[in-house]
Amino acid sequence: MTDVAAWFELGGAAAGVGGLGYAKARAPRVYWSLVGLPVTWSRFTWNYNSTMEVCGLTVQPSRLRAFMTRNVARREVRPVPPKVRRVRPTMTGLRITLRLPAGLEPADLAAASQRLRHAFGVQSVTVVETKPGYVELRMTGYDVLRRVRLPRSARPRDLVVPVALREDGTVFERDYRKVPHALTLGANQSGKSVYQRNLVKGLAQLPVALVGIDCKRGVEHSAYTPRLSALATDPQSAGYLIDALVGEMEDRFDLLSLHGVSDVWALPDKVRPVPLVVLVDEVAELFWVTSKKDEAARDRTVMQLVRLAQMSRAVGIYLEVCGQRFGSDLGRGATTLRAQLTGRVVHRVNDKQTAEMGLGDIAPDAVSAVTVIQPDRPGIAVAGDTSGGWSRIRTPETTPEQAAAVCREFAHLTPELPFLAPFRPVLGIPTPKDAPAVESIPAAP
Repeated sequence: MTDVAAWFELGGAAAGVGGLGYAKARAPRVYWSLVGLPVTWSRFTWNYNSTMEVCGLTVQPSRLRAFMTRNVARREVRPVPPKVRRVRPTMTGLRITLRLPAGLEPADLAAASQRLRHAFGVQSVTVVETKPGYVELRMTGYDVLRRVRLPRSARPRDLVVPVALREDGTVFERDYRKVPHALTLGANQSGKSVYQRNLVKGLAQLPVALVGIDCKRGVEHSAYTPRLSALATDPQSAGYLIDALVGEMEDRFDLLSLHGVSDVWALPDKVRPVPLVVLVDEVAELFWVTSKKDEAARDRTVMQLVRLAQMSRAVGIYLEVCGQRFGSDLGRGATTLRAQLTGRVVHRVNDKQTAEMGLGDIAPDAVSAVTVIQPDRPGIAVAGDTSGGWSRIRTPETTPEQAAAVCREFAHLTPELPFLAPFRPVLGIPTPKDAPAVESIPAAP
């Protein structure tokens, strides 16, 4: 009987170990909650002071504190680490709020993030400044970018589209009100098209007008025709379409002037025009010409595109530009256009110069992060902004069929804009006759 009980105990222990091993591989959130979180929290609690000291993240105490420690507490005076104000567990890691002592800045902790990652045994450590004097260490307990799943709460709203997951477990959102224009770069098979599909999938569910410019004969955007208000499939028609967009921009400026406002979101709901998102695939095709006689048309198209990038934000026209390479080697106007594209997302590239073109002017530290993206992990990219911050992101896998199905489902949201009528693609499905017309969307509070 004793032998049978022993065998049951051994079997139960083996099953428990096997279950934890399976959870670690297939259900990392469960494993983190049961094992990783308690172990990491304990390691952080016991080793925090010594880790901060060896990482050079301590300062000498004030004279009063040193006097009290030496003469009242009768202890050795030691350097002071940042004060831990709050420790909050999450489903993906730990969030630790620190109060920085005088002499330390957030950049000091950011520079030591790799050392902190190894010291505490976590997947990654991201330093985020929450307010002056306070930073948040966002520790990720496992590789959240291995299998990307956006939270159910991450849904398109207003002009905000969740498109990817950051390595700290938070959602990367494309907010057109805050970042009106963006540039996305990446080599073939890098995941750039998947990023664009997720973007279109989210935009299709919003009451906006989508304009596609795909000079590869529409091979990328043709699947989205039920939701597109206009589509150009060659450089010549793209030039005409951009001219029409510039004309619409000027008409909208006249509308703003008539109502005495400087932004489209200050207009009354009844007269506010529908927002426009212009999706440009492989922007280099707009710059390259095969003969001398085409240079004048190319220069005009580029000039008009630069005008859109410079002024269209105020009238609710936003640019989403994609390409494999982008820089001064494309021709006149390229760097001027790039300077107006605030958001930057760079996937795996074939050369360091492309990474420098995308991120070198706004987040130089992110260039090295792009060059180490592995070819077997498509969809991973580095997102930067003009504040100098950057983060690794990865988009969830979305097939062309899934994106096309969403465009068909929400085809009734496609607005009928007269100035885009000559460029309206042939719809693959009939539009419901009772579909509500889209005129405007309410301004965000």
